[in-house]
Amino acid sequence: MTTKPEVAIAILYQGDRFLLQLRDDIPTIAWPGHWAFFGGHLEPGEDPDTAVYRELLEEIGYAAPRLTLFERLEDDAVVRHVYHGPLVVPVESLVLSEGLDLGLWSTADIHRGDRFSTRANESRPLGPPHQQILLSFLGHRRIEQAI
Repeated sequence: MTTKPEVAIAILYQGDRFLLQLRDDIPTIAWPGHWAFFGGHLEPGEDPDTAVYRELLEEIGYAAPRLTLFERLEDDAVVRHVYHGPLVVPVESLVLSEGLDLGLWSTADIHRGDRFSTRANESRPLGPPHQQILLSFLGHRRIEQAI
């Protein structure tokens, strides 16, 4: 029996904007050249809570003050542990060490499903699973704010 790979990813937000990463144009990675969440695979023996904090430190030098599990999603290929939390530092202070670009997305950008990257000098699409997760999260936040 083979087990599916597991990833821990983070929805980071400043107010009503969401930080995403433009993934490298490497054909062997998931969603090359697409905007996606920061995060990555769990190391052997690592739990998702530990992995998400480690990945944020490795990818953008961000020590998140608090992350909360939003949902666990499983499809045919992967198990995603989706966390969320505030981005409490200026985007300019982040050090991108993986990916082509990073940027804050508006809800209009998320609904449209693409955004211009100054580093790639073109508009790039949001990965479909990432768009779905963000739309679900936005709906969840609206419900929480209405209560």
